[in-house]
Amino acid sequence: MWFSRWLILCLLPLTLIWGVVQADEKDDLARQKIIEQYPELSATEILPMPVEGLYEIRIGAQVSYVTGDGRYLIQGDIYDVETDKNLTELRRTSVRLDSIEDLGESSMIVFDSEDVKHTITVFTDIDCGYCRKLHREIDVYNALGIKVRYMFFPRSGPQTESWFKAENVWCSEDRNSALTQAKAGAVVESHECALTPVAQHYMLGKSFGIRGTPAIIADTGEMIGGYVSPQELLEYLSE
Repeated sequence: MWFSRWLILCLLPLTLIWGVVQADEKDDLARQKIIEQYPELSATEILPMPVEGLYEIRIGAQVSYVTGDGRYLIQGDIYDVETDKNLTELRRTSVRLDSIEDLGESSMIVFDSEDVKHTITVFTDIDCGYCRKLHREIDVYNALGIKVRYMFFPRSGPQTESWFKAENVWCSEDRNSALTQAKAGAVVESHECALTPVAQHYMLGKSFGIRGTPAIIADTGEMIGGYVSPQELLEYLSE
């Protein structure tokens, strides 16, 4: 009897290891098949899901799912009904942060705080009423420890008046002052400058699914749609 128990205890780790090896081989094979269908992907961008036979893929800032043979592509949210968690949204938060940080603050207009508690990234439209309301209180956000990083999202799209206003702001010598003036309704004169980040910001916002402004990306990666007062936002971010 003791020998049988000893043998079981010895073989158990080997069984577990063999199961892991088989799972890894299965995932590697699935990655190869998926890459055949989506050659723009790398193996590290294909992650196995808790759902049997389903793999997560990231194309740009979008999260989708594909079957292990690469044949069926699924777009939408996956929920774990036992934990009531949106697994897709949890993944999107990290994707948003990664995508924003890839661009870097050098492509944003930043209103800093002396005592930063939270950093938010705001997709803004110069002609948006609630965007202007948010900016009128920019000193209050900063005083509460909220650092605000602006990215442009002209809702009217490329080659429109709002788009040109964003480019004029970016090409100004003092971008922070120019943005404040533009949001107050003043005309910011056009200046020649190198390529602006307006198109990059706009395309990134579209990939996030942004339709309206302001769209606030919290320091957790969560997206908050619409205007939120400074005190309410601080309370929300601090929860």
